[in-house]
Amino acid sequence: MKPASGAVRSLAQLLVEQPAAAPACLVEPGLLPPQGILFVGGEPKVGKSLLVANLALSLAAGAGRMGFPIPAPRRVLVCQFELPVPRFVGRLATMRRALGAAADQFLLVDTRAAGHLLSAPQGLGHFVAAAQAAAAEVIVLDPLYSAHDQDENDTRAMAALCQSLLRLRDASRAALIVVHHVRKSIGRHEIGSAFRGSSALHAVGDSYLLLTRPSPQLATVELRFQFRYAAPQPPRLLELNLQTLWFSSTAASPGPAAPRRKVERTDVAQAMANIGDSVRYTDLRGQIMHLTECSKRTAQLAITEACREGWIVQADGHYRLPL
Repeated sequence: MKPASGAVRSLAQLLVEQPAAAPACLVEPGLLPPQGILFVGGEPKVGKSLLVANLALSLAAGAGRMGFPIPAPRRVLVCQFELPVPRFVGRLATMRRALGAAADQFLLVDTRAAGHLLSAPQGLGHFVAAAQAAAAEVIVLDPLYSAHDQDENDTRAMAALCQSLLRLRDASRAALIVVHHVRKSIGRHEIGSAFRGSSALHAVGDSYLLLTRPSPQLATVELRFQFRYAAPQPPRLLELNLQTLWFSSTAASPGPAAPRRKVERTDVAQAMANIGDSVRYTDLRGQIMHLTECSKRTAQLAITEACREGWIVQADGHYRLPL
């Protein structure tokens, strides 16, 4: 079978068609490349949807209010699945007071997004049609788990879902901002690997933005970044104004990460005490990671050493303290 006419080009042809300079990112520095895919994640109620709504309004207005430069206004289509449309519009109206009418014509909302699944051909067709009707340059999907019915622990199922994201991106020629949740137990230094279905997501994501809350008592979040094509960025602290619903940079910046320490016997004992007398391996490992902010590998080594030293006993796939 012959290739489609014009589908095969020589290097000389491609070089002539190549822009003289790479196009600017939609959100700098390197956060959202043109037709890129940005995953935004964090624990429940950490502020992911508020931050992404801020970002959508900033993109539509062409205003970098949160410390991320935005070179030009963009047409943004928001597909959100959690709030009834009137409540979501009310949230946007509160945020809009800080911008005036700057974003009004470029921010568009898919009011019929709920119930459509990217993982189904008809649902994918709905989102493609909505993006084309909006002439969207950026599409927000918030949250991803409400737009599919796949098993997020199944790598093959997640890979198929990621192919749907790529088809949406290619058909619309838009960048995607995808809000997704993270695994229950993640280490301090995890970013892209913290997302559910991470092995599949790593194949399609260009940027990863992880929100964590340094203190439950403060309306402050720490942002950590992982980029495929851009230079690494240090963590940032943002503070939420509860009246305006806008995040802004705080005066303080996160200090250097505390040096990793060895997991001690007392840490293992405390982890056991926190989750029960007889626990599964994955639960024990996750609790150790949570207590000590260590990596998965360090927690695994700690469990191995604890068994070898007799601090804990393993039987029938469960772990317990010695009698």
